[in-house]
Amino acid sequence: MIRSDLVDVKEARSDARVNPMSWIDTHCHLDAPEFDADRDAVWRRARAAGVTIAVLPAVKVAHFEAVRALAHARGLAYALGIHPLCVDEARDDDLDVLRDALQRHRGDTRLVAVGEIGLDWFAPGHDRARQERFYVAQLKLARDAGLPAILHVRRSADGLLAGLRRIEVGGGVAHAFNGSAQQAAAFVERGWRLGFGGAMTFERARQIRTLAATLPPQALVLETDAPDIPPQWLYRNAEQRARGEVARNEPAELPRIAQTLAQLRGWTLEQTAAVTTTNACAALPRLQPLVEAA
Repeated sequence: MIRSDLVDVKEARSDARVNPMSWIDTHCHLDAPEFDADRDAVWRRARAAGVTIAVLPAVKVAHFEAVRALAHARGLAYALGIHPLCVDEARDDDLDVLRDALQRHRGDTRLVAVGEIGLDWFAPGHDRARQERFYVAQLKLARDAGLPAILHVRRSADGLLAGLRRIEVGGGVAHAFNGSAQQAAAFVERGWRLGFGGAMTFERARQIRTLAATLPPQALVLETDAPDIPPQWLYRNAEQRARGEVARNEPAELPRIAQTLAQLRGWTLEQTAAVTTTNACAALPRLQPLVEAA
């Protein structure tokens, strides 16, 4: 992102170490304007569904403080970065603003990554060279801050991997992964986790579903990208959207999205929660104490 029917998880509690039925949404834009009218209710629904922690990635410098404040107010985690589809409007010195913010908040335990950064080679009309410059610069900032990264990948996996070969970063999450099996393997070999969410719930998304079913278990984390990438049961076609029907995704959808992963892998829902929680904390190590304290 730039900027329901729910699994019955009433038994879920907040400590992921003692209850395997708690979930981490590794990518959620709870700060988005789509949630302005009912943000508190949205997060209450997520907690009731067993979502213990969500990671809120910023997409531009103007959002940094709002994302940080929201994470502290709701007991969540956050990341700071400049999204590839926002770099055309960004100023060159926004990279200095990001560097200063990472330095200023280096002791903030809720700051878990640099993100959302990356490359988008799908959306037309954007300056690819500028995206690449901002991407590499932000990888260097993540490396210097000792933080993992959250990567936006859309038709751009090879470009992202080229950057990672140049700049050694301590892993992270390739968000909403949609590349090939070979590209997925290249990320996994470098210690990265791959994010799976609503797109995985569509039967026609055969490549994504095959990856979810066959990648090494340690490669998988769950996400919603709320309010975007709605799962199949929330999707509205163009005609429905023209009539004003809304397909807003929410973090409370994560347990039902996880059911799809469980079915593809032949896992129980408890196994799915335990594996993906462990993986999220491995990808973003500052999450572990937040999960334990939630």
